[in-house]
Amino acid sequence: MTHRKPRTSTVGRQAVRLGMLTTAGLAGLAALATAAPAGAAPGSRIPRSVGAVVDEAHTLANRAHPVQYDEEFSIHQFGPLVAAAAHNRAVAASVGCSPFRPCRSIALSFQIVTTSGVDLRRINATNISRAVNQHCTGCQTFAGAYQFIVATPRPLTLSAGDRNRLADIRRRVAELRRCGDPVPEIERRADALAAEVRAVLDRAAAAVPAGAGASPLREFRPTVTMHRHVS
Repeated sequence: MTHRKPRTSTVGRQAVRLGMLTTAGLAGLAALATAAPAGAAPGSRIPRSVGAVVDEAHTLANRAHPVQYDEEFSIHQFGPLVAAAAHNRAVAASVGCSPFRPCRSIALSFQIVTTSGVDLRRINATNISRAVNQHCTGCQTFAGAYQFIVATPRPLTLSAGDRNRLADIRRRVAELRRCGDPVPEIERRADALAAEVRAVLDRAAAAVPAGAGASPLREFRPTVTMHRHVS
């Protein structure tokens, strides 16, 4: 089993918790980070912050390791940004197990990203899952990717109660490792946990006051977007 934790780097003036981007994607975000706002003096550059993060759960079950489970549950809270990129994926594979001793391979990745700032222009979010059976008759293989993107005009601060509720959900996601339920039940339970995460974030975001948007006539209201991909 391979469990990859998010890697970090920084772009822009403010140090934030970041992940890896492709060279092209990082260059694009860096351009936004150093771009001068409309109306600025010609040639001026005002550094701004960008954020990027990658999370992954990955399992490979085979004859030598027939039961594999991996979970990722990450919370990334950014300060004011001009742009953000968030990539989340879950990959599960079962390869070459005997029909008399089938494999079980389950990968779940939950990613929570909070972004903020009235200058936020771009959020590039990808959320994918992939479950593969190769010569593995009767194997149980499931990959679930759940991504939550929160956008608020001011930085979101999770209360102690919110953090405790998310920690409890994280614990129950980890406990699925010891669950012998069939894949449809694992999916149902993962969906229920994702709904709990969404409820916590909805309540937290609703407490953040709205702010002025890019246009004086447009109000920036806090939003929570959930992406779900299972296979």
